[in-house]
Amino acid sequence: MDTHAGSDLYFGNCVNCCQAVHGVGRAFQAMGKLFHDTCFTCSICCKQLSGKPFYFMSGKIFCEDDFLYSGVHPQEICKACGYLVNDMVLQARGKSYHPACFCCVICRGNLEGLPFTVGSDDKIYCLKDYHRLQAPRCTACGMPIVPSEGSTESSRVVSLNRSYHVECYDTMMNLT
Repeated sequence: MDTHAGSDLYFGNCVNCCQAVHGVGRAFQAMGKLFHDTCFTCSICCKQLSGKPFYFMSGKIFCEDDFLYSGVHPQEICKACGYLVNDMVLQARGKSYHPACFCCVICRGNLEGLPFTVGSDDKIYCLKDYHRLQAPRCTACGMPIVPSEGSTESSRVVSLNRSYHVECYDTMMNLT
């Protein structure tokens, strides 16, 4: 009578060493593939990874330390804070950001997933602050000429190199 009946279970062949995987506790499945628990190791330091965080890139498996700090992982440095981006990377304008760091330089409001613009100073602005600071000012009332609520475009009249709100220009013309 075999007292090790549970350890003789055949699970398939290990994708790393191509040998049969037998025995409860010896099989490890990751990324839809079967490994011996001893064959599922980091490609750099050979540390066993069963039950530990790992990364898979370019067909290789890496432990967290080797992936983040050995040069394997393309190091992403946040443009806003200057720290390494380990988790989710937000890419904007060809630069990397922590999602929480992608903010308007004026109001510090987070711009992840929102429309934004870049000023001539190469800084990121929410549309409201950008329009408030950079929009042409109406010669008649002195207020910025900005898009109306819910719009992304504004209308202005330019006369003799001066900008006017359409309404201000019409009022001014009716007074003369």
